[in-house]
Amino acid sequence: MKKIVILGGGTAGTIMVNKLRKALDRDEWDITIVDKHRTHYYQPGFLFIPFDIYSRQDVIKPKGDFFPAGAKVIYDEIDSIDADKNKVLLNSGKVLNYDFLIIATGTQTSPEETPGLKEELWYNKIFDFYTIEGAVALQRFLKKWEGGRLVMNIAELPYKCPVAPLEFIFLADAYFTKKGMRDKVELIYVTPLSGAFTKPVATKMLSELLEEKNIKIVPDFYLERIDNENKKLISYDEQEVPFDLLTIVPVNKGADMLEKSGLAGDLNFVLTDKHTLRSVKYENIFVLGDAANLPTSKAGSVAHFASEILFENLMSAIDGRPLLASFDGHANCYIETGNGMGSLIDFNYDTEPLPGTFPLPGIGPFGLLKNTKMNHYGKILFRWIYWHILLKGKELPVEAQMSMAGKKMWKF
Repeated sequence: MKKIVILGGGTAGTIMVNKLRKALDRDEWDITIVDKHRTHYYQPGFLFIPFDIYSRQDVIKPKGDFFPAGAKVIYDEIDSIDADKNKVLLNSGKVLNYDFLIIATGTQTSPEETPGLKEELWYNKIFDFYTIEGAVALQRFLKKWEGGRLVMNIAELPYKCPVAPLEFIFLADAYFTKKGMRDKVELIYVTPLSGAFTKPVATKMLSELLEEKNIKIVPDFYLERIDNENKKLISYDEQEVPFDLLTIVPVNKGADMLEKSGLAGDLNFVLTDKHTLRSVKYENIFVLGDAANLPTSKAGSVAHFASEILFENLMSAIDGRPLLASFDGHANCYIETGNGMGSLIDFNYDTEPLPGTFPLPGIGPFGLLKNTKMNHYGKILFRWIYWHILLKGKELPVEAQMSMAGKKMWKF
């Protein structure tokens, strides 16, 4: 009996265990998935909790509901990977042997990496919304907050769901407007990027939206520490940004056990071939989702598109064939902009987000780099698609490779 072990039961790992269990003979292949948590979180939904759009119950389900029959499930913490011996060591002392290993352990927020962040103001005047605990705590705080200077900060790159901080500040504008207190709230967007996004066309559109909503942007800000006493963000070059309420995307890191196992590079992300999705160190280890050090977004859409490529390449590796499938870095992100409106971006390693229609040229129904109600509906509909189609490894009518169909080249 040959063995495949999948580490991580989040979006990426769940998609792969479903794809592989359908494709491989149960009499020949033993498939095991390992995760320390039993609850699956719909992480894009965390964004909506502070503004009373979603509740905690809207974003959680048991992980076991999405694992297929015939796959072994182990709820345990991973101690390390002994890649030279094809073994995974668990905290319980159990050892798992494998022929092929898929690492899908994601990324975690690490607020302790920033001096002063997890001190007396943490979950008092400083909140994240990238964890269920942070999102719920911020929800309670906003219900009673009477206004002031709200700062949205990104501590460091990369981080999962790159558009979420923008969505947060847009939704904050709508939330305080609806409450009749927008004039009492100053909204500041503080980012290490040189603009609202990483590429010029999207940056132009998003910057105009920030200006329209009277949201100030502070670019090129590299956070060094938090001054709790004076309620200030301090950058490495000693810029200061005061706040009354701080929402922050803390430093994101891969699992510590990956560094311990000698597989990781900067911030514990696995050194991965960006096209084949195979470890650069071991031919029988593949990496999917946020755990990889790919030069593209850490987002659920990337895990979805990449899973198609990884599946093809793993099948090739099993048969001893060359890995011909090539991931292009395709990412597709809805951007909630508030008041029942939304935008959409579609891009890859080489092509920046461009205006146009998606997925059908000239028809859409979604508009790229446009602020429309249909894009908002796409964002809301995605939660149903996520639970019922995406996690179960079913096909979606969107190609893994990015298409230029419907896109328009942009001239400034």
